[in-house]
Amino acid sequence: MTSNPLTKETVIQAKDLGYSVAQDAQPLIILRNLNLSIQSGEQVAILGPSGAGKSTLLALLAGLDTPTEGELLWRGQAFSSLDEDARAAVRAKEVGFIFQSFQLLPELNALENVMLPLELKGDPKAKQQAEKWLEKVGLTQRAKHRPSQLSGGEQQRVAIARAFVAKPHVLFADEPTGNLDEDNGRKVADLLFELKAINAQAMTLILVTHDRQLAQRCQRILQLEAGQLINNEVN
Repeated sequence: MTSNPLTKETVIQAKDLGYSVAQDAQPLIILRNLNLSIQSGEQVAILGPSGAGKSTLLALLAGLDTPTEGELLWRGQAFSSLDEDARAAVRAKEVGFIFQSFQLLPELNALENVMLPLELKGDPKAKQQAEKWLEKVGLTQRAKHRPSQLSGGEQQRVAIARAFVAKPHVLFADEPTGNLDEDNGRKVADLLFELKAINAQAMTLILVTHDRQLAQRCQRILQLEAGQLINNEVN
């Protein structure tokens, strides 16, 4: 499912996507009848209040879960119908993640956390590349520190370096400033968009947030409310 990263194309397409959870009386519907397309290189925000289904939608788009209705395509090919191993193989080649809760491995230091995606691919230059990206996020002097020794803002900067180091075609950011104070949140957001613009022009960014100000930094906003897309706004 790889392609020329400079070619504009539809990377992700959802057709009548729905997701529900079985309950005793009747299913709990979390998402319903979602139709959307995301192009290579786009910066797209999925905006909505808590409980709107934003993180569920991200999980479906990334193949971390499968829809109960509809179909998801990656580069025009069926994705949601693949088994978990096949979806994981696509993610390993195509996808990077930044999470609200950082998701750094506590037993590894900052450098080792950034190296990890490249080591899993057997990249012989994992250390050099990780050092380069720690420098880009301003944490060279903190390379040997473990997550417990870093501030929240520093941990998220490590997570950003880890996401970018493998040069993913699609980067999912799930409330990347949600656990940070206003000042650190602004710095992390600035860093994220700066790196996206300078180092990864063809990278597709899909940002999940409840913060309209952050969402407006993207090219397009998909507004989600009560499990349905109610607006597709171009900035």
